[in-house]
Amino acid sequence: MIATRGTATAGDRTGPGAGHAAPAWTPASLDARLLDAGFSPDDLAEARRQCRAGRTGLVAALLKRNVLKEPELLDLVGAHFGLPVWTDLPIDHVDTEFTKKIPIHFLRKYHIVPLGNAEGLVVAVHDPTDFQPLDDVCRLLGRRDRKVVLAPQDAILTAINFIYDLSSNTAQQFFQEMTEESPDSIISAIEDRGDLLDETSDAPIIKLVNLMLSGAVRDRASDIHIEPYQNATKIRYRIDGILYDTLSLPRRVQSPLVSRIKVMAKLNIAEKRLPQDGRIEIKIGDKSVDIRVSVIPTAFGERVVLRLLDKTGTMLRLFDLGMNNATIRLFEKLIKSPYGIVLVTGPTGSGKTTTLYAALSTINHPEINIITIEDPIEYQIEGIGQIQVNARIGMTFASGLRSIVRQDPDVILVGEIRDRETAEIAIQSSLTGHLVFSTLHTNDAASAITRLIEMEIEPFLVTSSVIAIIAQRLVRVLCPRCKEAYTPDEESLANLGIDPRMLAERTIYQRKGCLSCMNTGYRGRTAIFEVLIVDDAIKNLVLKTSDANLINEAAVQRGMTTMSSDGVQKVLDGVTTIEEVLRVTRILKRDVDVELIHEAHAEATGDAP
Repeated sequence: MIATRGTATAGDRTGPGAGHAAPAWTPASLDARLLDAGFSPDDLAEARRQCRAGRTGLVAALLKRNVLKEPELLDLVGAHFGLPVWTDLPIDHVDTEFTKKIPIHFLRKYHIVPLGNAEGLVVAVHDPTDFQPLDDVCRLLGRRDRKVVLAPQDAILTAINFIYDLSSNTAQQFFQEMTEESPDSIISAIEDRGDLLDETSDAPIIKLVNLMLSGAVRDRASDIHIEPYQNATKIRYRIDGILYDTLSLPRRVQSPLVSRIKVMAKLNIAEKRLPQDGRIEIKIGDKSVDIRVSVIPTAFGERVVLRLLDKTGTMLRLFDLGMNNATIRLFEKLIKSPYGIVLVTGPTGSGKTTTLYAALSTINHPEINIITIEDPIEYQIEGIGQIQVNARIGMTFASGLRSIVRQDPDVILVGEIRDRETAEIAIQSSLTGHLVFSTLHTNDAASAITRLIEMEIEPFLVTSSVIAIIAQRLVRVLCPRCKEAYTPDEESLANLGIDPRMLAERTIYQRKGCLSCMNTGYRGRTAIFEVLIVDDAIKNLVLKTSDANLINEAAVQRGMTTMSSDGVQKVLDGVTTIEEVLRVTRILKRDVDVELIHEAHAEATGDAP
């Protein structure tokens, strides 16, 4: 989606947007607009002086005066020149041929990037008063006709980095070159070496790792798996929760590849018998990426998993998580409680921490003291004290939580309740007037109560401290560009519990696949939720039994929307597919499972069912 401000097009006038015609403006006329906008004569004089000295462009120099913010200044300059302002640049389907003719450092220096579209050449610039770079770009591309648009500096740099990453020197082409069976291929340059330090200094391996990481960031991968087998080393990306094969390399590449990653993560490259964990911080274009590294020994060599976290990602709001309006209103009431424990449950990678961060950002105000203890700290939130767990020096969840309560907190976030000690301290904290957020690994909301009791927490302590449990899963979102409507069969509807009458005036979609979604049919993920409120009826039941099924049934009778029901609603709303909800909820009825077991047994033994 291209966000635009302004209506004029460069092709309707003379100036920066039309061929090589002389600009229909003077410095004095632009200065008059700038003076009216609040710049002083001294501001303009200093900005002009910096331009003449060649230190910066006029727009960048004006921004340093801190009179107008960048969007406001671009609107003013765009209105003066009759140029539209594009806050987002269309970079998904850009022709990368120009990267062979124009050096990347030239575009970065002058903050200019050519973009092709159906109408012809579009050139995004940050400073339309600097005509020479624009003319040079058009001359190098052999184009006199062009449409000029203004764009923020960060948007232009992001587009430049993305396009050059997609150019001829991409990971995909590099991988192809590596797998070529020829004496001059890159793979032949990677030899088995005796000295591990020599392995990591090998330029092709360094290039392979760099492009592997940049390709993962570009493809929105959350994890990279490097898996050694008997005859090959397989590299896979996890995108939107699903693993995809990316590359199969010769077996001899595995050792130098792992050694290079170990060096980057500051691990012991000589130790190949024990598991190791480390961390890498890298910058790819305008993205700052934190990578958690896990190395374990296997039968055919060391297996590596890299967990990627884009630290420049914006903090999500409750609305962005996939909650409906009723759930948002309920959740907002819960997170503003004066005391108690709010638990978020689900398997690894189900978005629990993201939900808690969204909750913290909602209640983060100067009058509230919020302290967290996490492993790891995934996002830095201004105004919140965040503590990193470090088991090697004795900083565990339990010991950190014990110290946090002496810091006069109003709200405490414990990254995960892993043991009885942590659970007991969290409960005591909630009973002494603190609001505590934490996570548990359970299949549904009701099972969290069972899990706490299995940790030998007394049921009366659970009922007096826990005020709500949120369970969640992540489902993939249909690609908006290629999803197509269809009529599902009765069996699919029955598996999800959808009454055919619910389809009246509703459209069900299925995935198709296009370039935008890498032919998967999905792009991005959203969450499905169930919120169990521990009210008086649930408390009385928990004091009698810890059976998760009975607790769940009681909660449903009292109006709890289950994850499967929330998934059904997202299917009816066209957000995801029936298959996707079934994949993450596994809601086949128990009697169906028993029937399938009997059928399998009968087939195996030859007995009649």
